[in-house]
Amino acid sequence: MTMFGNHAGFIFAAYGIAILVIAALFVWIVVDGRSQRRQLADLESRGVRRRSERSADGGTA
Repeated sequence: MTMFGNHAGFIFAAYGIAILVIAALFVWIVVDGRSQRRQLADLESRGVRRRSERSADGGTA
């Protein structure tokens, strides 16, 4: 701990906060991705299709 001198507390706190923020963003992305997939599956089950699929079928884009 002497390697960091008097600033050890600040350095460890900064790294800790950065790790917590990155972990929170990762969890948010995973949770939101699952939510988006559920919403997409719900829309597709109700017959709502993507615009990109319409143009492949010969419909208007």
